[in-house]
Amino acid sequence: MFLDEFHTRVQGQVRISAEQASRFAKQVAGDYNPIHNLDARRFCVPGDLLFALVLQRFGLSQRMSFRFLNMVGGGTLLSFVEHDDSHLSVCGDDGKCYLEVERSGETTHDEAILEAFTRCYVAFSGKNFPHYLKPLMEEKGVMFNPRRPLVIYDSMGFSLDSLAGLSPGLELTSSSLDVIGKRADVLLEFLIHDRETPAGTGSKKLVVSGLQAYDPAEMDAIVDEFYRLKAAYEAEA
Repeated sequence: MFLDEFHTRVQGQVRISAEQASRFAKQVAGDYNPIHNLDARRFCVPGDLLFALVLQRFGLSQRMSFRFLNMVGGGTLLSFVEHDDSHLSVCGDDGKCYLEVERSGETTHDEAILEAFTRCYVAFSGKNFPHYLKPLMEEKGVMFNPRRPLVIYDSMGFSLDSLAGLSPGLELTSSSLDVIGKRADVLLEFLIHDRETPAGTGSKKLVVSGLQAYDPAEMDAIVDEFYRLKAAYEAEA
């Protein structure tokens, strides 16, 4: 499967190197969040890679919810555990639980459907910044600290009408940002369609920390740097 190059299997467990994680973020998700850069002080494996590996391991169910509990560092040895038909988890050999999953309904293990759903969701999810977040922060008059931008993946979930022959696409339907002191909760809601026919709905929650007053010049510089890094990476690829 296309995820093979982004993780390594070690005696029934999974290890994701910082290089594999960073490459997934940029190549598959189009995500240039500095927290996924190899030199990041608080490097974090993309939550979308954990999501993708859960689907690869356990299949795609009609209804699934994902709750991200901790940030995964590069090289952490991970166990993907099926507790029962409804509950899954991803835990590390460091004793931490990183992801909890609940699922229900029918499940498919069709590789073509799994890859199509993974790619379309991850491409959507990778547009957090600047596509979705910048307009919300500008509207609310707040932004993250440009010297320590921290946007955390909190949770996501979706419900599909059917899995049969699914050829999915995703589009944003609504977004909101709720300021709570020095942090903000961001909710992104999306429609899942199958060959242009509505096939389900979902939502994603992010947490933005270290809020400060919105500075147009600072934000423009951050966006310019995002596109500079994107262009430089694509030129080398």
